[in-house]
Amino acid sequence: MGECVVKTVCIFSAVLALGVSASAFAQQAVQCPSLPANSGLHWDQQTQSDFIVCKATTEDGRTVLNMMLSGRDPDLALNRPLRAEKGEFGGEQMYWYKLDMGGRDVPGLESRRISVVKLDKNRYAQIWIDAADTTELGTLQNLTQSLNLNPSALAGSN
Repeated sequence: MGECVVKTVCIFSAVLALGVSASAFAQQAVQCPSLPANSGLHWDQQTQSDFIVCKATTEDGRTVLNMMLSGRDPDLALNRPLRAEKGEFGGEQMYWYKLDMGGRDVPGLESRRISVVKLDKNRYAQIWIDAADTTELGTLQNLTQSLNLNPSALAGSN
């Protein structure tokens, strides 16, 4: 009978662990901002202990929009001469920057951008776009302005 109690406790622990895993997964699934239904994009999400990476992928599998949400400043040096378009993200004004490839001429560079936005104390978003062309770049920049950040997205990363 003692063995049965142990098995029951083990089974209960396993079920509890699965429930916690499912609960953690459900919480993670809502941490990337919601994408508009008509965007044709879906998020692939990776959660680490102190940041979340959201990768927006097209129906044909291209990753076109990436976002890292973190409680730490990514300390990314964005040079003023590479400043491109003004924008907004999470209610904050920001600039998009062209990528610095060390003077190399990389195909498609004109349709790539990066930015870092301080959302509030200990909340940062690093966003980068890898568009197919400048038209898609503009579309993705407009899309990022419309993203509604989930305030609990960084709750565990302070």
